[in-house]
This record gives sequence, structure tokens and C-alpha cells, in this order.
Amino acid sequence: MKDNFYITTPIYYVNDKPHIGHAYTTILADVLSRHNRNMGNNTFFLTGLDEHGQKVQQAAENFKLNPKAHCDKMAPRFIELWDKLYISNDDFIRTTETRHKKVVKKILQIVMDNGDIYEAEYEGLYSVSEERFITEKEAETGVYRDIKTLKEKNYFFRMSKYQNKLIDYIKSHSEFIQPVHRKNEILGFLKKPLNDLCISRPKSRLHWGIELPFDDQYVTYVWFDALINYITAVGYGDDQIMFQKKWPASLHLIGKDILTTHAVYWPTMLMSANIELPKSIFAHGWWLMDESKMSKSLGNVINPMDIIDDYGVDPFRYYLMREMVLGQDANFTIESFVQRYNSDLANDFGNLLSRVTTLIHKNYFSEIPSPGKFDEQELFIKLNSKSLYDNVTILFSEMKLNEAIEKIMQFIRSVNKYMELNAPWQMVKEDKIGAGRILYTAGEALRISAILLSPVMPNRTAILLDALNSEKNDCSWGGLKSGNIIKKHSSLFPRIK
Repeated sequence: MKDNFYITTPIYYVNDKPHIGHAYTTILADVLSRHNRNMGNNTFFLTGLDEHGQKVQQAAENFKLNPKAHCDKMAPRFIELWDKLYISNDDFIRTTETRHKKVVKKILQIVMDNGDIYEAEYEGLYSVSEERFITEKEAETGVYRDIKTLKEKNYFFRMSKYQNKLIDYIKSHSEFIQPVHRKNEILGFLKKPLNDLCISRPKSRLHWGIELPFDDQYVTYVWFDALINYITAVGYGDDQIMFQKKWPASLHLIGKDILTTHAVYWPTMLMSANIELPKSIFAHGWWLMDESKMSKSLGNVINPMDIIDDYGVDPFRYYLMREMVLGQDANFTIESFVQRYNSDLANDFGNLLSRVTTLIHKNYFSEIPSPGKFDEQELFIKLNSKSLYDNVTILFSEMKLNEAIEKIMQFIRSVNKYMELNAPWQMVKEDKIGAGRILYTAGEALRISAILLSPVMPNRTAILLDALNSEKNDCSWGGLKSGNIIKKHSSLFPRIK
């Protein structure tokens, strides 16, 4: 029986063009979704845009556009980048869509009817950049910009009502918040009394949002609106059969800076609305440059378009997945990118393909030779290919993608060593059958490696599999068929000088 796998990225603000942070999370989600499709799981991958709120309204004003026109202008930039990065999402949601507005209003009304929304006057410090009220202690940290004192009447969600229930849930569901240090961070946060959440903004101050269904003088707080996208896209309130099949989400992928909203706001909202909680929320780290977080204000944001235009999409995807230990920060440098590219992709992976195909073209009329009778060396590689598949599957399930990729590369290096030890380019002169056995073994190992790496590098692994005339997309040994004609191809990973 196939498992359901529903994965989401955060929905991204449209107040500026996409950058490496957006690209990383979306590529990571794509790699995980492609892996699950390869495993035969029923996979649904959602990404999209958060188009309401004060930041978007201000960005539109800066460009002298109305907010909807601004959103319509920005959305294609994300869609075009995802196409360029080979992102295989099943849906792309925009919070300005009618389907989403309907669900937000439905959830608000349910929460209101459950007695979990009340009206009150509140005076306090308000962070424009965060679009929420903050405490004096938070203001003293210096993290928040554009702070002002506000006194106004608003609607509040009784988030505090669900504090103990949420603590119990986190403690009893070890996979709910990952990695474990993020779970501990949230449990530490929940040791203090949880404030109720202001979920409205008066139209006199902010007009760009979804109206409250019970008071048209207010719009919904952007986070209460945005988080609901995860259930909108899988049919909540519209297609109950679809919703029951796909919800709860298997994995919400987020950056660590939006952990509280996803691990506190979102589950308490769902509890109030009597909706099952997602299975797992995973907060990854930041990409740093010279040990500083990439940010527009520091001027060190890398435009993924520039990198992929210079070096290719698949190497860029490979580097991001290989270099970051999920849950920790990672440092990006062009030097480390080039070193990783030349070492792993040009020297190890690409070179092995070039050797195998060149020798087959030259000595076997471009036909894949017969494997013949395996000796101890070939049986060892065959056995290692089976354990490699098992190890990669486990490491993916544990969100250890960098380790999974390294396991595949170690296997490829072992096959390169096998080629060096047996030197089929010499052996073919005297023992064509023996050399054919070696080339078949190396080619089959390449085929299996390419399938395992295909979620990370979907385009170049497809070229490799096509060159080997392989249509079989499973990792069982023997997928390479003797007698098939291999195809000529350009260098898969030309070395960067």
C-alpha cells in the first residue's frame, strides 16, 4: 500500500524578488517530494505566495501600484524561477485567490463560534516589520524595526487556552517539531504564560487583507491568513474526500525564523478548529555568507539566477543539498561551490560515465556488453548497491540528506577505484569478455547511483540514464540491458577551471 506524502514550503512574501533562501527551501522540498515519488508514495508538493499584510501594502506603495497589481507583477518571478530550478510542485497557491479567502473566513467563523475569539482594546508596542504587537523585553533586544505605540480595539484569538494541550502534544509526539533543539526551543518558550493572539487589523490602518466574516471593519492578521493555505490547497471546506486523503501534512518545511508561528500559532489554531495537526514541522538553518546571514540590508544576498546561469541548475541544487546539515546554518562561498563541483561531480561522477561510455563505444560497437559470470569484486559492488539503497532511504527519512548524498558519492568512488584496479582499457586488448564484465558492473552501478541522485539533480541524471539507454527507474540490480545501444553525450560535468 502506497503512503501519502504531503510536503509544503512556507508561502513567500511578495514584497521583494526571490533570493537564495526561497530557492533553498523550495529545492529541498522538491528533492524530498521527488524522492517520495521514486519510492512510489502518493506525493503532493505545495508552495506559493503570501500576498496580504502591511509589508506587501507598503511594497506596493513604494512601487506606486495597488497591492493586487504589485502581487500580479511579482508572482511570475517566483513561478519562472521555480520552472528554471526544476521545481515539481503540484500546486502553487496565492492567498489572494478566492478559494483561499473562503477557507480563511470559514476557519475564522468556526473559531469564533467555538468561543475562541473576543474583542478587546489593547495598547502596546507594535512592530511594523513583524506586523504584530511585541513585549517591552522584545523591543529591548534591538531585533525589531519600526516600533511604535498603538492603542486600538481588535479581535483576539484565545491562544492561551491551548497552551497546556500543545505542550502535552509536543512531548508525546517526538516527530512533531524537528530537529530536537527546535522542539526544546518551543518547549522553553511555552514555559512562560502564552499571550492571546491579536488576529485583526482595523481597515483604518491596513486595508490589504481578508475581511473578518463577523466584522467588515477589520481585516485578518496576515499570519492567521497565511498559515491556513496549507489546508486550503488540499480541499478543506471544498473537497472533503481530497482533504481526508492528503491531510495531515507529512512535513511543513520552514526556516528557523518562522518557527514560533508554525509551532505555536498554527497548531493552536487547528486545535480550536478541531482539525488534526500536521505530522512534522522541520525548521532548517540559514545560508550565511562570510558567517553573516544573507539579507538585503547587508547587501550579501545571492541571486540564484546568477549562479545557475553561470554553473547550471543541477550543480547548484547538488551543492545546496550536500553542504547544509539540516537544522544547522551553512556558509556559502563560490570557492567551496567550485571545489565541491570539481571533486564530486566532474572528477567522480562525470568522469566515471565518460570512461564507461567511451570504452563501450570504442570496443563494443556501442553495445552494452554482457555481465558474464561475476567474481568476488562484482558481487561485492552488487551487494553494496543494495545496502546503498537501504541506507539512502533511511537517511532521507531522517532528514540527513547531506549524509545520503555522501553515501552515494562514496559508492561512486568505490566503483572508480574498481575501474582503476582492473583497468578495462588495458584488459580489453587481451580479455574482451572480462573487460565487458567490468564495464557492465560500472555502468549498472552508475545507473543505480543516478536514480538515487535524481531527486537532487533531475536533469543531468536523466541525461546519464538516457546515455545508458536505461528506462527502468528502480534500483534493483540488472536494470542495464546487454545489447542495448548506448548514446553519445556531451560532458556531463565539465570541469570548472
